[in-house]
Amino acid sequence: MKTNVTFPSSGLNLAGILFTPDSHTGAPLPAVVVSHPGGGVKEQTASIYAERLAREGFATLVFDAAYQGESEGTPRGLENPFQRAEDVRAAVTYLTTRDHIDPARIGALGICASGGYVPFAAQTDHRIKAVGTVSAVDIRSLLVEGLGRTQGPEVLQAMLDQAGALRTAEARGEAPATMNWAPESPEGLEEAPVLYREAQDYYRTPRGGHCNSTNEWVLRSIDQIAQYDSYAMIELISPRPLLMIVGSEADTAYFSREAIEKARDNAELFVVEGATHVSLYDKDEHVTPAVAKLTDFFGKNLTA
Repeated sequence: MKTNVTFPSSGLNLAGILFTPDSHTGAPLPAVVVSHPGGGVKEQTASIYAERLAREGFATLVFDAAYQGESEGTPRGLENPFQRAEDVRAAVTYLTTRDHIDPARIGALGICASGGYVPFAAQTDHRIKAVGTVSAVDIRSLLVEGLGRTQGPEVLQAMLDQAGALRTAEARGEAPATMNWAPESPEGLEEAPVLYREAQDYYRTPRGGHCNSTNEWVLRSIDQIAQYDSYAMIELISPRPLLMIVGSEADTAYFSREAIEKARDNAELFVVEGATHVSLYDKDEHVTPAVAKLTDFFGKNLTA
């Protein structure tokens, strides 16, 4: 069963979908907030995981981040990591107000960029009793450090200069400048990183594309992304449990491996053999073992 819902986050109304088990008997349910990737919306991979976990007895809440999808906020496509983390906290707050949810048994799951935002939020929000990620990335490291490695640190300084100029331009009435999350076409991607080729095949094709996923992020977001670090204080999650799921063939798996090394006790890395970063979004042969592991993880750690 699924219900369209809205809830506030920093003065903005977020659009969400609440999934509940069909066999719900009326007893308060354990719940999991499921947060979507950068550039994604709630109807894509987040809903796949949420619906599958609901079948296993959890209430699950997916939502569009502020400035994205059906949620409020302008400019459209702003990617503010601190707001994204606040959205996760707001989703937890909303679940605590629902009569059929047990507020003492709430966990959170982040996919891709939200695999950074969810642990970041959980570091200081003790209401999140168990933290899971799938194909996690740190958005700052991916966008900022990645540019530094491939094009030199001066590229970031130029982008920060540009971000300031873009803020001024917006204040004068100009439209926000944007960049694509994923390439629009597979042409010319033969030498591109695997992640970008996979993203194009998922987001810009009927496989995973959705009308609310515009594939654009506001370029001036970089001056907020540059100050953010998903895992700098990840040890604060302990003693609460942390599970990070990666594909054995994922070129982003190093994010999770490094995060697990920084975390304290109760942190586990789970590898799905043969899976890539994006195959864990929707390919049943890889989603199924991931969901089985998450079901066991949340089942053990969101206990009454």
